[in-house]
Amino acid sequence: METITKSCVCLGSQVRSKDEAIRLAGQMLVAAGYIGAPYVDSLFKREAVSNTLLGSGVAIPHGMVDDRHYIHATGIAVVQVPQGVEWKDGQRAHLIVAIAAQSDEHIAVLRRLTRLMQQEGAIDALVRTRSADEIIAALTGTAAPTLAATAPAAAPECEVTWQLDYPNGLHARPATRWVEVAKRHASEVCVIKGGEIADAKSLTALLGLGVVAGDTLRLGASGADARRAVEALLTAVQSLSADEKADAERARLAAEAARKQGALWQAGAEAKRLRGIPASPGLAIGRIVRHVTQALVAADTPGQAIDDGAALEQALEAVKAELSALEADAAKRLGAGEAAIFAAQRELVADVGMLRSAIGEIMRGHGAAWAWQKVLHAQVERQRSLADPLLAARALDLRDAGERVLARLLGVARQSLTLTEPSIVVAEDLTPSDTLQLDMRYVVGLAISSGGPTSHTAILARTLGLPALVAAGEALLSVATGTQAVMDGSGGALYLDCTEDDLVSARAAIERLAAQRAEMETQRYAHATTTDGHTVEVLANITSARQAAAAVEAGAEGVGLMRTEFLFLERDRAPSEDEQFEVYKATLEALGGRPLVIRTLDIGGDKQVAYLDLPKEENPFLGVRGARLLLARPELLRTQLRALYRAAAHGTLSIMFPMITELAEVTALRAECEAVRRALNAPVVPVGIMVEVPAVAVMADQFAAVVDFFSIGTNDLTQYVLAMDRQHPQLAAQADSLSPAVLALIANTARAANAAGVHVGVCGGLAGDPLGARILAGLGVNALSMSAQDVVAVKDVLRGSTMADLKTLAVRALAARSAAEVRAL
Repeated sequence: METITKSCVCLGSQVRSKDEAIRLAGQMLVAAGYIGAPYVDSLFKREAVSNTLLGSGVAIPHGMVDDRHYIHATGIAVVQVPQGVEWKDGQRAHLIVAIAAQSDEHIAVLRRLTRLMQQEGAIDALVRTRSADEIIAALTGTAAPTLAATAPAAAPECEVTWQLDYPNGLHARPATRWVEVAKRHASEVCVIKGGEIADAKSLTALLGLGVVAGDTLRLGASGADARRAVEALLTAVQSLSADEKADAERARLAAEAARKQGALWQAGAEAKRLRGIPASPGLAIGRIVRHVTQALVAADTPGQAIDDGAALEQALEAVKAELSALEADAAKRLGAGEAAIFAAQRELVADVGMLRSAIGEIMRGHGAAWAWQKVLHAQVERQRSLADPLLAARALDLRDAGERVLARLLGVARQSLTLTEPSIVVAEDLTPSDTLQLDMRYVVGLAISSGGPTSHTAILARTLGLPALVAAGEALLSVATGTQAVMDGSGGALYLDCTEDDLVSARAAIERLAAQRAEMETQRYAHATTTDGHTVEVLANITSARQAAAAVEAGAEGVGLMRTEFLFLERDRAPSEDEQFEVYKATLEALGGRPLVIRTLDIGGDKQVAYLDLPKEENPFLGVRGARLLLARPELLRTQLRALYRAAAHGTLSIMFPMITELAEVTALRAECEAVRRALNAPVVPVGIMVEVPAVAVMADQFAAVVDFFSIGTNDLTQYVLAMDRQHPQLAAQADSLSPAVLALIANTARAANAAGVHVGVCGGLAGDPLGARILAGLGVNALSMSAQDVVAVKDVLRGSTMADLKTLAVRALAARSAAEVRAL
């Protein structure tokens, strides 16, 4: 049964009072068969205990929860009253949307109403329209309405179109960066998805769009600096793509590794086993400690509006300071990626839309805590109702940050667990701040009844090195506090009622694992030499001098890829020679003589950098980018080369050119290098190329004669070989770098390089995959460059192999018929 039909839309009603409007809406719902007649009385009961005026001339009468048995089917009735009726305290309602909901099917309608209220002129258009279809379309989204309800009141003065390529969609961390950039500009900045619009300066508004990978967005602005605002926003959103893809791939590989590792230990037949999904590997013994989410309930106790507003703003400022401290702590203990979780939470509580809504409730006579709680719950439910499960799960982050504010307003101290012995923390869910603030002296594992392996809790657990399982179900929550248990995060199991023999066996397994980890840690600086004496160089991919130092600490033997695009993005002019020189010099000094391979500018028409004035291309990944752009814009090339050759005196530098297709390009680029080197009287440095275009891999023997080294970019090579965008929602799973077709081209490149005595490395995502690393080494690759956090595991897996075994594995991989067969080896 449709939620709303034309028979339940009354246009141009002349009702003279609130009661007449409610009764008319109720009668339409009865006539349409949505409710029984007694539910009309329930609508009036609700009005007696609460205010149903949503704001902006919209009222949402609805019945009492106890009367839901009178609802036959979820339905909505709309009464349009152009002249308006007084609803409460002198405020008038022009659009009465009566709701009879059996459960939560009406949430989507409420979301759309909230968005319409945020759009100038949208509600007015609904009040004026003479079409019931337009009202139905605006409230349900079943068709594209023609009125302003789903588009800005006026089209943005300047706009561009961009397709989101973040694998995990627009979640809080990248959206925080969008907001930061938008806020730098005086213009109104917006993001439009289909018929929905969001203020780009409001994090909750952006998250409410529910943008997933593959969605086409319009980035727009109106105002004095509209063009600059749009260009800056587009540059920012594009610059995040590489990190978003890399983060998603790391999370996928980590979750997959945890799942595939299998059980580390099993108890005897007498033990009880609870199953979950592996989230973080490891084995632990501890007492169960239940973490119960603190229930915060705000009574509506209004004071003076000015005082309540001031109290809310003070609470928000205090919580922002708390989250800044958490961010700093996370950065120090865990790294920048995990710290960004708390930066995003800080932006959530700074959201102007939430503050405006809460102040509105205060001005309508409600208390500060009650007003904030109402707004927070509405935003959390809005996030939870998103179709994409990953984005919906991030509602936990919003709740975490928002309840900090609520606790401040209520004067309630946030609860923390007091632990005195090794403990396995059990919870229905665990927020990022809860996780970070656990006493790590005693916490040995995390068991969560809900969630998934890509949740922020799972990510933090892996970074902290805590065994963890998720999605263990309601049975987990019934385990008594104090129960001794053994948890296997790798196998996704929690064992109860273990015998003494079980515990002795588990302790022995934990000791073995600890010894293995200690050995891996102490050996992180040792070379990745196979048991039969073959050494593979293990390097890191970075974007800054600070990351170079962290990579060395993680055991990397140097840097196999330093991206330089970050120097050119989010600015109004190209970086000078001196600016670039200082960055390259600092990175070489941080490496202390270890090798550094710097990739020249790899940018094209997909990144709208205003000062480069790049033409828009229909398919920028096959257009003028990388070396093609540098040859077409010699001023960019020569400035970067001068900075690189000047820096070469300060360490072991190699220069690498991306997106090479033809031998003539290499000849021209080497000539430019030599001219700059001679002019500066600089040292000779190795000059190499990225192998990412299939043409180069096919002709690798000829390219080997004119370069000093190859670096295979498996990410781009994969999508070019398979003609699949690795981030395409439907194709991403098939765009696997372990495809035998991709491996065959890597093998051809390695054979040609080794025959010519040319160094060959891999700097794509496959290098950091333990299975991929073994296959690549077996194919004859000399060096592997990866995320710093993957270095120890890759070194360890190579040290445990013989070159003969790696070559055999590579041969079997080449003979496989699919990537799935390769992964099964």
